[in-house]
Amino acid sequence: MCSSARSQTGGLPQLGKNSIPEVILAMTLEEKVKLLVGKGMNLPGMETGGPVIGSTKDKVPGAAGTTYEIPRLGIPSMVLADGPAGVRIDSVRKEHPGKTYYATAWPVATLLASSWDTALVKKVGTAFGREAKEYGVDVILAPGMNIHRNPLGGRNFEYYSEDPAVTGQMAAAMVNGIESNGVGTSIKHFAANNQETNRFTVNTIVSERALREIYLKGFELAVKRAQPWTVMSSYNLLNGTYTSEREDLLSSILRKEWGFKGYVMTDWFGGTDAVAQMKAGNNLLMPGTPDQVKRITEAVKSGRLSEKVLDENVAGILRILLQTPSFKKYRYSEAPDLGAHAQLARQAAAEGMVLLKNKGGTLPLGPDSRNIAVFGINGYELIAGGTGSGDVNKAYKVSLVQGLTSAGYQVDGEVQNAYTAYLQQQAAQRPKKSFFEEFVNPTPPIAERAVDKELVGQKAVAADLAIIAIGRNAGEQRDRQMEGDYLLTETEKALIQTVAGAFHEQNKKVVVVLNIGGVIEVMPWREEVDAILLAWQPGLEGGNAMADVLSGKENPSGKLATTFPAAYGEVPSAKSFPGKEFPEKATMGALGLKQVPGEVTYEEGIYVGYRYYNTFGVKPTYEFGYGLSYTDFVYGNLTLSTPDAKGKFTATLTVTNTGKVAGKEVVQLYVSAPSGKLDKPAEELRSFAKTALLQPGGSQTLSFTLSAADLASFDTRTSCWITEAGDYTVKAGASSLQIRQRASFRLGKDIVVEKLHKAVAPQAAMNELYSKKKY
Repeated sequence: MCSSARSQTGGLPQLGKNSIPEVILAMTLEEKVKLLVGKGMNLPGMETGGPVIGSTKDKVPGAAGTTYEIPRLGIPSMVLADGPAGVRIDSVRKEHPGKTYYATAWPVATLLASSWDTALVKKVGTAFGREAKEYGVDVILAPGMNIHRNPLGGRNFEYYSEDPAVTGQMAAAMVNGIESNGVGTSIKHFAANNQETNRFTVNTIVSERALREIYLKGFELAVKRAQPWTVMSSYNLLNGTYTSEREDLLSSILRKEWGFKGYVMTDWFGGTDAVAQMKAGNNLLMPGTPDQVKRITEAVKSGRLSEKVLDENVAGILRILLQTPSFKKYRYSEAPDLGAHAQLARQAAAEGMVLLKNKGGTLPLGPDSRNIAVFGINGYELIAGGTGSGDVNKAYKVSLVQGLTSAGYQVDGEVQNAYTAYLQQQAAQRPKKSFFEEFVNPTPPIAERAVDKELVGQKAVAADLAIIAIGRNAGEQRDRQMEGDYLLTETEKALIQTVAGAFHEQNKKVVVVLNIGGVIEVMPWREEVDAILLAWQPGLEGGNAMADVLSGKENPSGKLATTFPAAYGEVPSAKSFPGKEFPEKATMGALGLKQVPGEVTYEEGIYVGYRYYNTFGVKPTYEFGYGLSYTDFVYGNLTLSTPDAKGKFTATLTVTNTGKVAGKEVVQLYVSAPSGKLDKPAEELRSFAKTALLQPGGSQTLSFTLSAADLASFDTRTSCWITEAGDYTVKAGASSLQIRQRASFRLGKDIVVEKLHKAVAPQAAMNELYSKKKY
């Protein structure tokens, strides 16, 4: 150590050179508390301006928050940045005029999950993490992995699936990819945070079994397979207590049962009792407020909070801090390879798009479909990703029309001019708001342009084919609405009817492209068109990826990781979402926002998504796992090894491409279990795999190994994961309803996989949905 450094530290313990207990012993109470409470945040447009605590300048402008540094002990600050679909930082900075800091807008999580390709998702994560590292970020606040409980969830685009197995495996792949760069992730929002309505105050009432099997299972898989550096506790209460204040959730389940080694942080301004959060094992309170510092300090001095609790929480942060680029003094370039990342984003987007309909081989576009009339504003204005913290400051975004033009198609100029002029006119009328103003009071999206029947009629004669683009967006603070969001607007209905009628009269095809973040109603209009491509929100290269699929350059291989119901009323949570509220108990909360206490009861229990539709015989528009290809696949015989004493077995089958073009197939392995002591869904996804690109006539053999733990259900009475004795049917499917192969085996006796302690139980008995009987 040089003399100047020695004089500054006075021979004090230094993080990384001395043990963590030695460093903590040298810390003052004030330093411990400040390390456990973030430094505040800069949020453009806030009346107060500036950070809530500490420094007056962000370490990385636009990052979500930083931790407190203690230079005398060699403890640097950590930079935390939003990132469900890309690194969220400021792209333009006053101190560096003329220089930009754009980030890649990756395809949203729902699209990535629709690829069913964990290797691809890890590849995206690796590039994502590299970008974060080169911009000076230590921890990305992602991936989001809550369950698609209801299609109106405002942040569903940030989440992967309605199924915990898909969610957990996708999240693990993303975490492993990002963290391979030596930067961290924060899986979120832990847990049962499946709506935005009253998000700071809603009390989620859910049974232990549904919680364990549906809402915690994905997190469990991600923790055990990837060990993320951090976990973010959610805003909501869970069975009467804020998640950030539940020791049984954060310590008993997360740390003791699952073996989590990192630290837990709150969501921004989450929870109400800083002392209870410390006791529960919530290490870091973000973004940090003076009141939290005061309350924790006073509690320690009065004896209400043991300083040993602070020491444990500090140790959890320091263990992770040792791994960060900031601690290792990484000299970040602020120049990631955005060009290469954009090409990967394009590839990933194409892999996750889902072909929902393709009547008469309408797609891919043939040589007689070079002149295309594109209708709908979202053909000209791409929705790359969602709003709020899920947004990304990107350099550009490629629209569908730009993608088609680059692919060599001729897009009708007269139609394009009409839509471009309309969008420019509407944009000029929109109010200019700061990020905070837009966050609190989002400007409604531009409404679809009124149908010009005369123009449509002319183009039905002149053009070879019509494409109609329908778009939807959502994000933080608000859940989606039925009218004009889940349902098409009257203008959109008229657009489809008019275009389809005119073009079909000329014996020409009509394709609909859905540039949406969440499920919409498709059943009433799907028979009016010839093909439907679900493009989701595909990131900044979305238009090029759409053109790749439409043209046949890429054979669609995406499959739905969430169900498209026939009608909203058939959604199992439709009657209870988003619950009830108590306006008479409203208070003023963080950022000056009104907070209304709410309550939502998960009466559907374990019957979420396809578990409900398949068990109760409700046929959706497009089922879970569904997706078409430009080729055909045949599944060979499904064979099972004999289960061993612990219930472990291997399932094997061969997939063959019997069509005329190369393609990939997603094979989904469902298991039907006996209903003995426990009520069971008709089948549950237990594993999945995606083939390599198979040439015509090519084959690949896939093997799946499952254990009793993979087949177990949670028995609330005994607090055990149990695999019951009886007959099991293993089903290999192209979707949850398209089962191609079956094989059976029998377990002679119950297998208790794991005995746990009772935790996170509802405060009162629940009236849950059952398929057969209560237990």
